[in-house]
Amino acid sequence: MARKINFNPGPAALPLTVLEQIREQIADYQGKGYSLIEASHRGKEYEEIHNAASELIRETLKVPVDYKILFLGGGATLQFGMVALNFLSAGKSCDFFLTGEWSKKALADAEKIGRVNVVFDGSIDNYTSLPAVSAVKYNPHSAYAHMTSNETIHGVQWQEWPDTGHLPLIVDMSSDIMSRPVPMEKIALAYAGAQKNLGAAGVTVVIIRDDLLERCPDTLPSYLSYKVHAENNSLYNTPPVFAVWVMRLVVEWIKAAGGLGAMQEQSIKKAEAVYSAIDESGGFYRAPVKTHCRSKMNVVFRLPNDELEKRFFEQAQANGMVGLKGHRSVGGCRASLYNALPLEGAQALAAFMKDFAQKNG
Repeated sequence: MARKINFNPGPAALPLTVLEQIREQIADYQGKGYSLIEASHRGKEYEEIHNAASELIRETLKVPVDYKILFLGGGATLQFGMVALNFLSAGKSCDFFLTGEWSKKALADAEKIGRVNVVFDGSIDNYTSLPAVSAVKYNPHSAYAHMTSNETIHGVQWQEWPDTGHLPLIVDMSSDIMSRPVPMEKIALAYAGAQKNLGAAGVTVVIIRDDLLERCPDTLPSYLSYKVHAENNSLYNTPPVFAVWVMRLVVEWIKAAGGLGAMQEQSIKKAEAVYSAIDESGGFYRAPVKTHCRSKMNVVFRLPNDELEKRFFEQAQANGMVGLKGHRSVGGCRASLYNALPLEGAQALAAFMKDFAQKNG
């Protein structure tokens, strides 16, 4: 089978070696005579995978000891409301960075629970920029500040981390987790759906500082309480066994490839290849995002007209490249450059873009 160069935004490309490991083990896990996804989540086979995945994430992200690592269902979308339910108590407000479609959805759910202060509104310039971290003013009485580290649809990414002081910083890190080193000590809670850089869809990682767990109200339904999940090592109910297994394999792959430093180095090279093709096209391609906050995960760009974009997609697919259409809400083009996409894939796209511009410009 000829593998495509996969630019899908999520579910996204997985490392080929991980897919091969899954294929080899899916029907008969370690010679047990049954699949892992048929085994009890209370059994020793899954227990080993569950705990190893947690420790690998802690080691790779350098998560301090006073944080818990949880594996939940519901995607990042559940976290939009779950964060507010746990920490936006009566009479409290939270601070929000409105930087794109995903932070917009998170904000909308938080507003259903309590008051929201928008400390930066990116909708004013159609989500093409981010503020200088030193320029942001927070409400000292807020319960927390929420940000989305990378917006997949609009292609903006924080290159610096804001310092919120005593205010707990909560980060939706779904689309750039494991792509670079992260100052976890500055973050009170991070959450990430797995289907970009961590593995298969179905599991969401939540990394939460211990002191926040004490703030979780006892009045919540059990599944919506971080405290309940922490007390049960994410085994309060049946976890997404397959997705946790794949995640463990992916983080092992990241570790073997050199860890987050190596992932960051590759991300920079991949992004530079594609952005150079845009910037050197003489205006044939246009990247709307300001240079200082261009995403290294999701490169968004436009061509001069819809007809050329249609032709671009058709010819890209003929050249073995898939997943380059922009999100349906904004149109255009988008190349997602997650960890599992090889550097050669980004370079092949850049070469194709240059050739297409020369023939159609």
